[in-house]
Amino acid sequence: MWRQESAAWDSLHSSGDQTIDVSLIIGTRNRSQQLARFLESVRRIKFERRWEFIIVDNGSVDKTAALVRDFIAAVSIPVAYVWEPRPGLGNAHNAGLKIARGEILAFTDDDCYPAPDFLCRIWSGFEDVTVGYITGRIMLHDSTDYLITINESTTSLTIPARSFIQPGAVQGANMAFRASVLRDIDGFDPLFGPGSLFNSEDLDAAARASALGWRGEYRPEVVVSHHHGRKKSDIRPLLRSYYIGNGAYRMKLLLHHQRPFWSRPLYWKPRRRAVLWEVIGAAKYALAYLNETRRNRFGGRRSGIEPGILSAKSSTVRSQSHDLSRPPKLPSSGPSSMP
Repeated sequence: MWRQESAAWDSLHSSGDQTIDVSLIIGTRNRSQQLARFLESVRRIKFERRWEFIIVDNGSVDKTAALVRDFIAAVSIPVAYVWEPRPGLGNAHNAGLKIARGEILAFTDDDCYPAPDFLCRIWSGFEDVTVGYITGRIMLHDSTDYLITINESTTSLTIPARSFIQPGAVQGANMAFRASVLRDIDGFDPLFGPGSLFNSEDLDAAARASALGWRGEYRPEVVVSHHHGRKKSDIRPLLRSYYIGNGAYRMKLLLHHQRPFWSRPLYWKPRRRAVLWEVIGAAKYALAYLNETRRNRFGGRRSGIEPGILSAKSSTVRSQSHDLSRPPKLPSSGPSSMP
């Protein structure tokens, strides 16, 4: 992992008061047009408390680096630009988690537009100390886009601790966690998330937080607008990837959480067209689990984490100066474990 910070970031982190309330984290890869619009929305965020903004570039080869360089030069927001070459949103989020200093970690996507009060509302959502994570309202930005990956409900909802979380109940386009909770669950599983084997990195993280006894909440006052651009012709492969991710998520619950409330996934009733893909996802995750277990048991490379999380951590490469138009050179010796 390599990173560059803005002057405002250096000033924030070198001050005597090291308290930072919220870290806003996004991952992006080869979507510079969407990212440009997203960054404009970030400029409009109003938050009186101390916050920082972390952009994780997940291996882009387009104009992303130059765009971020110009953004850093133009704003007074404390910004860190992180290069994480290993693909997958789970890896990208973990790279952001590694350097984040906020008490609350807020996540959205590079094709979303957070409301100006986005961070204020997120901060208020954690006034209850028993709440470990929240998710918010996701509005459809373009009425010609397909009605998917949104949640426009205006009704608040509590997700009880140690409960089965239904697919779709927590969406990464609008979610936040206590930093302590994410670190207690060892971050995001890099097998999950767009660009990895399975979708549902958001759902998986929330489920593991729930298993530790944390409540979650759906807070409709926390709003982003989702400009995903998908039309009807794009939906079939997208749904297939979601079904595969759902199957992997359910299989992971069955393999790693031996408690009565986790038995519920045994009785899931997917849509008829989803059955095959959920079974495929479950089988693929079971195979990954068996391979990891075999490596750990017979002296192979250990992941250094709780069995079944299967997360890898990013190494750190620091550079005093670097042309942001090109990826940095990474060490040939391979990544080291994150503490």
